[in-house]
Amino acid sequence: MRVAVVGGNGQLGTDVTLAFEQNGDEVRSLAHGDIEITNLDSVSGALAYRPQIIVNTAAMHHVDKCETDPERAFAVNALGARNLALIALDLGATLIHVSTDYVFDGTKAEPYVESDCPRPLNAYGNSKLAGEYFVRSILVKHFVVRTSGLYGTAPCRAKGRNFVELMLFLARERGEVRVVDSEWVTPTCTRDLARQILALSGSDAYGLYHGTAESSCSWYEFAREIFSLSGTTAALKVATSNEFPAKVPRPAYSVLENRALKDRGLNTFTSWQAGLKEYLALPCCGVEGYTPSNI
Repeated sequence: MRVAVVGGNGQLGTDVTLAFEQNGDEVRSLAHGDIEITNLDSVSGALAYRPQIIVNTAAMHHVDKCETDPERAFAVNALGARNLALIALDLGATLIHVSTDYVFDGTKAEPYVESDCPRPLNAYGNSKLAGEYFVRSILVKHFVVRTSGLYGTAPCRAKGRNFVELMLFLARERGEVRVVDSEWVTPTCTRDLARQILALSGSDAYGLYHGTAESSCSWYEFAREIFSLSGTTAALKVATSNEFPAKVPRPAYSVLENRALKDRGLNTFTSWQAGLKEYLALPCCGVEGYTPSNI
């Protein structure tokens, strides 16, 4: 299959590109210099070679910057998704569009399923939800995949270090790390999400999906597991609620349940702990002496 990965040099896009390459597909990784998704002509030109599958991992996802520049956020996250959907429709291609847990407000206090009503709290969540609606209204052959708490080996252009790397860096530099325990997510390794996207690409069960690792934790519990698995001895303490005040409202509980994937027999995810364990065993993560057999 001919596959285009938009944002292919990003944290998720890198692993999606690799997953399709390893599957034997003909893959083009499109970075920002190759395609400007806010411009329909640019999208049309970049996809003129007629890919059969288009995976959109590109997004403006720095929450604070989205809030201060909502026009740009909507241009990228909403109109960019619309442009890709329009060109996919013209090409007869399937569009796999990655969305976010931030379309919910976090008040449910139990895992969100695909049929729950979205209620974003900020410009980022609203712009991503608008992108979902564009894709779903324009194109039948679509997969919209909401995910949560991504981390991977490739750097994130907007945020720099992922949470795992940041925790290990702070542990080395400071010897003590403070993390909030009031926000709950499902940490999801980009390698695992890439495998799920590959599995969906071979299906015609189009629609809206939640795609995260299984189970959930607070950011504090995630950090604790990172330190435990990596043998890090730094002191880990719970941060007070006002220690790291957020500039932008965020959902306190944004755990997703992969109900649609499970109902269709398409779920490939294992637990978030298993994903973290596999990630830390990668040579590029640089955790000295760590192998899965240590656990």
